[in-house]
Amino acid sequence: MTALEQHTSRNQRLRVALCQSNLAVGDLEGNLARVEADIAAAAAQGANLAVFPELSLTGYPPEDLLLNPRLAETASQGLRALAASVTGTVAVVGFPALDGDLFNAAAVVADGDVVGIYRKHFLPNYGVFDEQRYFARGERALVVEVGGVRVGITVCEDLWYPGGPGQWAAIDGNAELIVNLSGSPYHRGKGAERERMLAQRAGDYGCFVAFCNAVGGQDELVFDGHSLVLDPMGQVVARGLQFEEDLVLADIDAVSVARRRLHDPRWRQSRPAAGERVQTATVSGRNTTARPLEAKPTPPMLDPNAEVYRALTLGTADYFHKNGFKHAVLGLSGGIDSALALTVAADALGANAVTAVSMPSRFTTDMNRNDARELAENLGVELIELPIVDLMGSYDTALAGPFADTDQNVAEENLQARIRGNLLMALSNKFGWLVLTTGNKSEMSVGYATLYGDMAGGFAVLKDVLKTWVYRLSRWRNRETEAIPIRIIEKPPTAELREHQLDTDSLPPYDKLDAILEAYIEADRSPDEVIQLGFDAELVRRIVSLVDRAEYKRRQAPPGVRISVRAFGRDRRLPITNQYRPR
Repeated sequence: MTALEQHTSRNQRLRVALCQSNLAVGDLEGNLARVEADIAAAAAQGANLAVFPELSLTGYPPEDLLLNPRLAETASQGLRALAASVTGTVAVVGFPALDGDLFNAAAVVADGDVVGIYRKHFLPNYGVFDEQRYFARGERALVVEVGGVRVGITVCEDLWYPGGPGQWAAIDGNAELIVNLSGSPYHRGKGAERERMLAQRAGDYGCFVAFCNAVGGQDELVFDGHSLVLDPMGQVVARGLQFEEDLVLADIDAVSVARRRLHDPRWRQSRPAAGERVQTATVSGRNTTARPLEAKPTPPMLDPNAEVYRALTLGTADYFHKNGFKHAVLGLSGGIDSALALTVAADALGANAVTAVSMPSRFTTDMNRNDARELAENLGVELIELPIVDLMGSYDTALAGPFADTDQNVAEENLQARIRGNLLMALSNKFGWLVLTTGNKSEMSVGYATLYGDMAGGFAVLKDVLKTWVYRLSRWRNRETEAIPIRIIEKPPTAELREHQLDTDSLPPYDKLDAILEAYIEADRSPDEVIQLGFDAELVRRIVSLVDRAEYKRRQAPPGVRISVRAFGRDRRLPITNQYRPR
């Protein structure tokens, strides 16, 4: 009997549950308890197979925690305890496997035992990824027969490229379903990119693909969930919620795979049998006897503004909660950046968990003070006012000798920002509050931010948000009710550190600045290439110089939510001491 005839002789249906869980890095005990609870929830829904995100037991990414062998040993102990409790439903769980070397692995747990271990083959070492620092590469695919349905196991990057273990499992091992345990972090548009890529793999391999992604914030990274099941034609069968935990269920019909392959001439050509490239295992799980799932509409994908806003709120909330904070504080100037940062914080943490502090100087206009009050009232956030006029006078007196016979410049301007930073840090020290900074990516790019002043704090809500996106998100947040007073959005931006100051005194209009920054930083174009896009050569070279000279400031900035393809910190790591000047 041929492989295709074997397909059509069976009438197997497998119910898969993608356990899209928010698992904390390092919380092995808590993650293990969550995995056990999710397996039980999947079983209650008639699932035969429960799939978890990448490195489920440790959380992802554990970074240099992996250099301590006790982490992998403890995870393996937890895995064995988990296996002893699993009967009926088969689970695929991510963990670091220490076996001579360290592997990013997926364990197949069934019948009270670990019946198979898959080792990740493609180890990403670009952007935010550094897996070759920690892991050795696996060299074989794993196909497990669950209730008569052949399931190939892969981990994240293994499906990002054609070929490799996904292809080996599907073609050499006749897998009808490829599952993928993933920790795929978010950036703008990432969800749509993944859907296109996974649809291509499903179509190429002629099988179902079930992608289970992590969800939640981990330092700078945000994982957006958006788990997927796709059929052999590459059509979405089930889609998980974005930026929320979810249990995604789908029924896999092996006959439909056979039907797809019968119509594809590639499957009539001779193919290697499972051998050196494919490990196989069989578990006693049965094909599903549960009633067919009720047809439900697939959740639509969020629009670009909602997607970014949800990334900011989730990243802020998880940094706050996972690090044990109970309250946050930020400086509120009446300008657009602090207005959006406060709105995100209130939405993420709840209004009662946030305090805003207005710190007017002699340059602060009544309009900005009033706008700050109105915003705080709209959000239901406590507002404290701490004027800094007298404090600035004390600094002027203390520095009168050294500053004698000099003109005022940025030193006096930056003192105001540093006084404000001191006040916020004093509140943080006294009450244990997390200080949220309010600067945006445009400012951070060109050094238009004050060290130990407006950069002082524990978490930078808008660190990876360009100024044009600050306006865009503010207008989006106001789409139903005017949370952010419209005057804050419409008035010209200013740091208010001297009389009649505007941002455009020092910087080009933000639409022009951001376009240059996107080309130079996010697209990694050279200055000459940016100029060829139509920008003024002198302006481009000035902006590039500002960006390069501000690296020492960015190195001292707090972490913040990553939403772009190239954020400062994990993505873009340049030497501070650096004589190279790009052209």
